[in-house]
Amino acid sequence: MQKENTKQNNNLTLMLDSSSAPLMAVLFSEGKIYSAVKDGIKQEEILFPLLKKLYKKAGKTLKDTKNFFFIKGPGRFTGIRIGVTLASVLAEINGTNIASADIFNVLGPAVLESDSFKKWQAQNPHGKAVIILPAFREEYFVSFIGSNAPKWLNFEALQTELSACKVPLFLAGWAAEKQLLKKYFGKSFSYSKINFLTPQMLLSAAQKYLGTQTKEEVLTPLYLKPARFELCGK
Repeated sequence: MQKENTKQNNNLTLMLDSSSAPLMAVLFSEGKIYSAVKDGIKQEEILFPLLKKLYKKAGKTLKDTKNFFFIKGPGRFTGIRIGVTLASVLAEINGTNIASADIFNVLGPAVLESDSFKKWQAQNPHGKAVIILPAFREEYFVSFIGSNAPKWLNFEALQTELSACKVPLFLAGWAAEKQLLKKYFGKSFSYSKINFLTPQMLLSAAQKYLGTQTKEEVLTPLYLKPARFELCGK
């Protein structure tokens, strides 16, 4: 078991999203947020040079890391394994407290708390918020917030699921190469102004999940497979 009360604001916390490009690393130290973003496919090669610069900027070293939080999926297999492996190593060698969450549980709360969603919800009390993220080629990771578990759908299946919903939909996320969803899904839906992870979102998630999970929960990644059943549940 790993569950402990580790929510101490002054402890050095490292946060990482390597589930997709670009790679984002964030440090929270002595009340300040330091962040760095690096694009590139081979994240395993750019991670430690990026971390070295980030820790130097904060005047700290990797050994000072008391807490580590990472996005555990969905996304690129190699990218997800980077987060899982780093968490395991830090916990074993450095005694670092570790936590994780899937991207839907990090981006989702920020979308629901946004002014644009609250205004839309007031006009559409029965509507649903949906997070859509690029998977591979013409495929997407999809989550109806507060409804069914996230799924992996091809573009045609996703369009069918969205069209089949009888309630208004509020879409958040992005398509390939960080393009806006509206370009792909048209004017039939409303769209969020909050679509990408930020350092503050990662910090909020880290503070929420640290000390609440077992080691097994932390290190279990989210891998999705194509869905054959209806996504838009009642």
